[in-house]
Amino acid sequence: MPELPEVAAIAHHLDSRVAGLPIRRVDVASLAVLKTADPPYTALVGRTVTGVDRIGKYLVVRTVVDRAAGGAPDGAAADDTAADDTAGEIDLVIHLSRAGWVRWRDTLPPTPPRPGGAVAVRVHCGLPDEGFDVTEAGTRKRLAAWVVRHTDEVARIAALGPDALAVSRDDFGEIVAASTARVKNLLIDQRSLAGIGNAYSDEILHTARCSPFATGATLPPGRVDDLYEAMRTVLREATDRLDGSEVARLKSEKRTGLRVHGRTGLPCPVCGDTVREVSFSDRSFQYCPTCQTDGRVLADRRMSRLLR
Repeated sequence: MPELPEVAAIAHHLDSRVAGLPIRRVDVASLAVLKTADPPYTALVGRTVTGVDRIGKYLVVRTVVDRAAGGAPDGAAADDTAADDTAGEIDLVIHLSRAGWVRWRDTLPPTPPRPGGAVAVRVHCGLPDEGFDVTEAGTRKRLAAWVVRHTDEVARIAALGPDALAVSRDDFGEIVAASTARVKNLLIDQRSLAGIGNAYSDEILHTARCSPFATGATLPPGRVDDLYEAMRTVLREATDRLDGSEVARLKSEKRTGLRVHGRTGLPCPVCGDTVREVSFSDRSFQYCPTCQTDGRVLADRRMSRLLR
């Protein structure tokens, strides 16, 4: 799943391509991808992209009517745009979920993407053949898109906690102290902190030498300091490393920077102990016993069921 560093890199890459360009056409392969109907996605056509940024793990493509170019919403005269509720900013918000991705293409196919295929949304902008595809691999389609006048109209965004790279130490401490959840779950709960997923939470906990099963409210202030600094270090280093990378290489670049996540059975790069895994029904996490749990091997839920 793309997390804060990858989404930031995708946003930067896309912004460098589309900022200032008009949107010529928008193709939606399945209306199930769209979670809003007002404004319609066709309202994006004829508007100009002002920039692409992120909120947590959400991509935000911001657009306005280019009055200098004579742009106006469909059915509205140019001098009536100020009174039209689509004349202001309209945002295309995208959540890539587990298997979503964005691909810029210098030459887009002339025919719309077929339903059920890899391309969920196609945005034509810039030169007639240019634009970008929003794709999703696999058969479980979870990618979501919203067309809104303000990002707070997306309920999931309105419910987000502070950004993991913007939260202050004091606010972070209050979030941790108020939580009875395990630290692993706290880090990936977007209502508590926005932007961290399964992979980088493993990396943060390893860097902080903290057990995934530690409870937030029981962490002493010194351990909270360690966790906060580890969070900022891991996310900043990953963001800096990925910034400027080609989008097609982001996934492989991400993997090369991971020390424990996805490295079950390999030696820990810090102490040499074997990286272990705890599996659940729909996900797993990795950790180093020596670095994080005083040498104790945590019970693997999958193996525990098999041994009953």
